[in-house]
This record gives sequence, structure tokens and C-alpha cells, in this order.
Amino acid sequence: MPSADAEPLPRHVRVLIAGGGPVGLAAAVELGRRGVDCLVVEPRVTVSRARPRCKTLNVRTMEHLRRWGLAERLRARAPLPTSWAQDVVFCTSLTGRELSRFRGVLGLVPEGDRFPEVGQQAPQYVLEEVLRDAVDELGTCRLALGSKVTCVDQDDDLVSVTVEDRLGDRSSVTADYVIGCDGPRSVVREQINSRYLGGKSLSPNFGMVFESPGLWEHVRHGPAVQYWVVNPTAPALVGPLDRANTWWAIAFGVDRETGEREARHIIDAVAGRHVRAKVLSTDPWTARMQIVDRMRRRRVFLAGDAAHLNPPFGGHGLNTGIADAVDLGWKLAAVLGGWGGPGLLDSYEDERRPVQERVIREATANMRVLSTELLAANLDAADEAGAEARRAAGARIQETKKAEFHALDLVLGLRITASPIVPAGGDGPEGAARTGARLPHVFLDDGRSLYDLLGDHLTLLTFGDWASETAIEEAARLRGVPLTVVRLPESARTDYAELLGSRLVLVRPDQVVGWLGNTAPEDALALVDTLVGRANPGGSAAPRRA
Repeated sequence: MPSADAEPLPRHVRVLIAGGGPVGLAAAVELGRRGVDCLVVEPRVTVSRARPRCKTLNVRTMEHLRRWGLAERLRARAPLPTSWAQDVVFCTSLTGRELSRFRGVLGLVPEGDRFPEVGQQAPQYVLEEVLRDAVDELGTCRLALGSKVTCVDQDDDLVSVTVEDRLGDRSSVTADYVIGCDGPRSVVREQINSRYLGGKSLSPNFGMVFESPGLWEHVRHGPAVQYWVVNPTAPALVGPLDRANTWWAIAFGVDRETGEREARHIIDAVAGRHVRAKVLSTDPWTARMQIVDRMRRRRVFLAGDAAHLNPPFGGHGLNTGIADAVDLGWKLAAVLGGWGGPGLLDSYEDERRPVQERVIREATANMRVLSTELLAANLDAADEAGAEARRAAGARIQETKKAEFHALDLVLGLRITASPIVPAGGDGPEGAARTGARLPHVFLDDGRSLYDLLGDHLTLLTFGDWASETAIEEAARLRGVPLTVVRLPESARTDYAELLGSRLVLVRPDQVVGWLGNTAPEDALALVDTLVGRANPGGSAAPRRA
């Protein structure tokens, strides 16, 4: 794990990232792998393991980790392998009666060719540690740990950033662009006069991590990634952080003062019996449903929690932030590399805001039914009244909570429908490739993932004729746009062509379909110009340097 920097900060970097949480680090990896020098400014010298925060890395995030060569590294460090559990259980307590169960949740089970990477349960700090190491290994990136951004000022050419270290000493760094990934209390957001819109829940929640040796011996319901506890003493959500003795819990409707006073009582109520336990950390919070009024001011952008906040139910928050970093990262790299035009950066908010708004809506809907709303009489009773109460509770749980745990259509099915860099049209048959949507995935005959063939920039997947391929290749060459051409195997062309629905598919660096067709476009140059955001094809997309 890298240590805090002692050497002076650089005077200039191409991109300065305020905040070294998962989103800021993901942006640095996306940029650094593309040769863009970055400085990540982060107040925390070490990654704290006290609060796990996000614990679900969805299929889409794992696909990006695979693209970065980090998926297996992350899985090796995750304390819970996916094979250990793929269930969510609703119960009266860990030792009490089961009310309902969801199997194969959160993308933790393979579904044929649908995706190359299953989801992964891992505390946020594990992801941060993996990403810190990855950033530290990139010669293009630097971590300024123990420092914070205090001021951001910009003109047409540069952004001037004031960075303050732990001793209060200040340095000035200029950057071509700045990304604010500095969370809900974002200094960068304040500096560009952006503000949250939306509301927050009126009900508090009390999070904690506790250690309880021997608790597993009493769990009646087998391994699960989450247990929703429905009892009047401690309606809560609880789950294991590892296969030993460490657990996380969220007590619904409990404020900070009550939670800290009654923590041991809550643990016993969740367990359904008195257990040995030690509280390791607490984390009171209130759900917020907010999004900023703007995510960009000229050369300064916002991503992750600095731009949007949603309830944690469904596990979408961190994953949405990672997707922000990917979207903005490849676009900034293209502009700084000279082949992307200003329209790429203009498209960032156009493409991300509808996704963020939908995630907020879905997470808010998931929050409408928590353990507190499922309470009913007789749930633990051993008689027929108890059996009937459990049947009714189970039916309601299945009706109201399924979308929270089986959300792959949301995770994989989001489509960009209004963007200046996505050509209109491209509506293929059901299940086939569509412009603005994630490329349908397939495993090749040799076992490789189709995604592993994609290049770092634009990729042309082709079953087409030589003339069609050449027209697009020539247009990319004339515009200086890096293009990888993948001619899919002759033996499998029929199957793959049926899956994709077109003989020619142009794929963006984020695995999103930019264009598709069965023959070369009428104006290949215009198509390439649209995809790379060049309003003025003859001009340079690279920003001026001081």
C-alpha cells in the first residue's frame, strides 16, 4: 500500500482528481491506462477498514475491473467468495423463523453468455485498496495522500488548484481538467457553484460493524449475503463481512444516540439470543435522494457522490459512480489525446444524468419497504396463526423486494437515448445490439470473452465485406482516431451475427454500441466525427497548454 507523498507536488498535470475514494481512483485508472498523467488528492493516508460502506460490486463494475486487469485481483482479496452465498434471507432473527428467500441475487450467478463477470460482494475498503495499488503501479498517476483540495479557479485554458497538506502547507497545481470526486461535502462542487437538488428521508439509520465469535453456530438460515431481520425489537439489515466473526448491521429508524446506547441490545435482538459481541465501529446515516443542478463548469467536472446521492438499497450508489468515472475518463483521454472533440465532454452530463436519475428513483422505490414496514403479529408463533402470518409476509416480500435483488435489467439494460455523440436510429431486434446500449456479450468458441477482443479506443466488430470495413477504417485514419478492427471467426459468424443483429458494429471504449449497420455508412467521415464529438472536424481537439 502506497504511503503519503513527501516530495513536492507537480506544477502541472493533465487531470487533477479531488478525492481518492473508489470513484476518484477509478477515474485515475481509466485515464492512467490511456497515458494521461493524473494527480489524485486524498486526505486519508490509509484506507480505513472501520466502515465497509458499499458492499456490492455489480456485474457492470466487475466488467470494468476485468477490462483494467483487476477483476481477479479484487476477487482474491474479497473476504466472501461468490461461491459462498448468493441468497438474501428475510427472517424474524438469525436464530428465528424464515419468512422468505431470494436466490441468485445481485448478479452473483452466471447467466450463460449474458456477462463475462459475475458480481462480487466486497467491502468498499477492499476495492479502494485494489485501486490504490493499481494507480500506484501506473507510471502516469500519482497519489497525493494526506492532502486536500481547498480552492479551484479556472480560465479558458487551465484550472488552478490549491492543495493543502496535513501540516497546513499549501501548493498550487495547474491542470487541464479537474474531476471532483470528493463526496457529499465536495469542495469542488462548492467552488463551481453547483448544488444538490432533491430531498432526504426523515427516518435515521444506525450502521455498525461488530465482532461476534460463535454467532455462525446459531444462524438458522445458512450462508447469505444479507439477512433482513423483521422483529419489533430490532428491525434491521445484517450481513457477514467475512466467514469468521465480523458482521455489519443497519438498524432502521434508530438515531445516533439511541444506537450507541443500545448497540449491544440491537445485536442480541438481531441474533435472536444473547451473543458475545464487540462493536468495532458505528456509522449513523440518513438516506438522501439528491442530484446536482450541474455536473460541469467549463474544465471542472463532478462524479460519484459529489454529483448524486441515493439510498443504498439495491447496491447502486458506488457502481453508478464507477460508471461516471469510466464515461468521463475515456472522453477526457480522447480529448487530451487529440482525437476527441469538445462534443465528447459536452456529452458527459447528457449521458450520465438520465442514468443517475433512474438509479435514484429505483433506490428510493427499494427503500419504501424495509423491515419496519414488514412487521406483523405472530411472525414467530409456532401455531397456525404464525404460519399464516409468515405466508402473508413472504408473499409481500416477494412482491415488493424482488426488483431490489434481481436488477440486472437496470444494471445491464440502461441505454443512452439522447446524446450528441450517439447517432439516431440503431434499433435492432429484441436482445440484439442497439446504439447507446451495452454491447451484447458472448463467449467465443475458444472460451474467450468477446469483450476481451475490444480495443482501448473505438472497435469495429465486423462480419461485413472488405469494402465496408475499409470505408470506416479510412475515415478513422483520416481523422486520427485509433480504431481496432475485430473480424469475428468465420466458423461462428452466423451465431454472432444473429446475436449482434448487424454485420458491422462500432463499439466505444466503454463497451457501448456507438453505431451499427449491415453496410458502410453513407458518410463514414461524418459518422466518425459524430462518435468522437468533433463539431469542427478540421480543428484540433487538444486543449492549449500554458
